[in-house]
Amino acid sequence: MDLKHLRYFVAVAETGHITRAAAQLGMQQPPLSQQIRALEETLGTTLFHRHPKGVTLTDSGQLLLADSRRLLDDVEAVRARMKAVAAGHSGVLAVGFTSSAASHDLMPRLLRECRSTYPGIALQITEDHAAGLTDALAAGRLHCGFLRVPVARPPGLVFETLAREPVLVALPAGHALLRGKRKALALPQLQDERFILVRQSGAPGLYADLLALCEQQGFTPTVGHEVGRMISALSLVAAGEGIAVVPASMQGVHPGLVEYRPIAQARSLTAPVTLVYRASELRGALQSFVQLVRQVAPKEKHA
Repeated sequence: MDLKHLRYFVAVAETGHITRAAAQLGMQQPPLSQQIRALEETLGTTLFHRHPKGVTLTDSGQLLLADSRRLLDDVEAVRARMKAVAAGHSGVLAVGFTSSAASHDLMPRLLRECRSTYPGIALQITEDHAAGLTDALAAGRLHCGFLRVPVARPPGLVFETLAREPVLVALPAGHALLRGKRKALALPQLQDERFILVRQSGAPGLYADLLALCEQQGFTPTVGHEVGRMISALSLVAAGEGIAVVPASMQGVHPGLVEYRPIAQARSLTAPVTLVYRASELRGALQSFVQLVRQVAPKEKHA
């Protein structure tokens, strides 16, 4: 017995007539009669009472009809789900964020848009630093990720810059450099400060650029602490342990404890938001998600 036999049986049961069922199925009456007989022999029971005007179900046939409809409905549901997965409208996506990328306005906008546009796509969210996300993507543990500056570019990974934003210097509330009316601070004004930097293995790009720019302007920053994430750096700033340079979108962290100021003449210091994914996996739900990211990201290009 297979699904074909069950479909034939249901068609005959619902029409009450083998010839009409054969026409509905696009086949001749004799082969359909043979298939129904074969099904009865396989099950060891009579499914229909046959009479000149058609057929009616036996008690066994009534039971099989209910089971057959349920099985065929289940098969159709599986087929529909697989079509949705193949079309990129359904599936599970493992998505990683760095804490600083997650702070950008693009991220909540994107997640809301994905939930609205593709309710059948389930997102599994994880957080890590840029190096950890890159390793996870290269190893196939994540489908895509969002980070700031790439720390490595393993073969097979695609890196797309979605947005760029300025960086700000974060200082503990009440710091002497916050006095006065000048809003922007020049880098040389920071040369006596203790910098709190994210460890280079976690996110070297922004801070490598910062250190290089400081060297160009005549000083080497004093590093007070190295931490794994920008959110940790801001917590130390709030505690008065030093200053940090962070993307502008993080300026809402620790309000009242941390003050944020632009850096004068530091246009080369920017913080990108970068989408990373495996080129070989760009299909199905991942392809739909990446296309959605590209649609949403232009709204944030100048954030």
